[in-house]
Amino acid sequence: MKRLVERLGEPYSRLLGLNPSPRREKDLFRWFLASILLGAPIREQAALKTFRLLMEAGIDSPKAILEAGWNRLVEILDAGGYTRYDFKTADKLLEMAENLQASHGGSLLKLVKEASSLEELEARLKALAKGIGSTTVSIFLREAGLPAMAPPLSRFELQAALNLHLFKSPEKASPEALAEIWRKAGSPGSLAGLRAALLRLGRDYCGKKRCGSCPLGELCPSKGSPLTY
Repeated sequence: MKRLVERLGEPYSRLLGLNPSPRREKDLFRWFLASILLGAPIREQAALKTFRLLMEAGIDSPKAILEAGWNRLVEILDAGGYTRYDFKTADKLLEMAENLQASHGGSLLKLVKEASSLEELEARLKALAKGIGSTTVSIFLREAGLPAMAPPLSRFELQAALNLHLFKSPEKASPEALAEIWRKAGSPGSLAGLRAALLRLGRDYCGKKRCGSCPLGELCPSKGSPLTY
C-alpha cells in the first residue's frame, strides 16, 4: 500500500494547492469548483489547467463567478481546453453560483452543515445546477475533509482494490472498511491519497489491462490477470 500511495496517491486537491475542510471554507468551495471541472468528460490535465486559470483570474467564489459573467467564463474555459463543453460548463457554473448565493448566501459550508446524511448532501449538491451528477459529487466528497460523508467506492477504485486483494468481494468493500485497512497498514500518506491512488490505478491500468506498465509491478497479486468491470 505504501508504494501505491507513493506512486499514485497525490490527492487532486493537493495538486491544486488546496486543503479543503469545514475549517477552510474558501478551499472547500474552490475544491467543489475543481470537482465540477474534473467531473466533465474531458482530459484531466485540461480540467486542472482551467481551474488554475480561474484562480489566476480571481474567480474563486460564487460572487466572483457571477461577476465574471458568461462571456468571461467561456473565454477561460476555451483557454483551458473546454472548447467542446465551454457553453454548457459556463451555464452550469453560473447556475450553481446563482443557486448557492440565493439559498445560502454563497456559503457551501452552510449547505454541507444542513445535510444530515450522505444521501441528503449528495442531493443538495446535485440540485445546485443541471449537470452536477454523481461523478462530480463523488470527486468532491472524496477529498472534502468530511469523513462522515465519504462516498462509496467508484467502479475504478473497487476494481483496483479487488485486484490488490484489499477486499475478498465487492460486497465487503466500503469507505469504512477501506479506512480500517489503511489504518492497519500504518496510515501511509492520507486516506484521500489512497482513494486517489486506487482511482488512478483502476482507471489507467487495471481497466485497460496495462499490467506491463503498472507502477506496482510484481507487487500486484493479480498481475497478468486483472479483474475488470
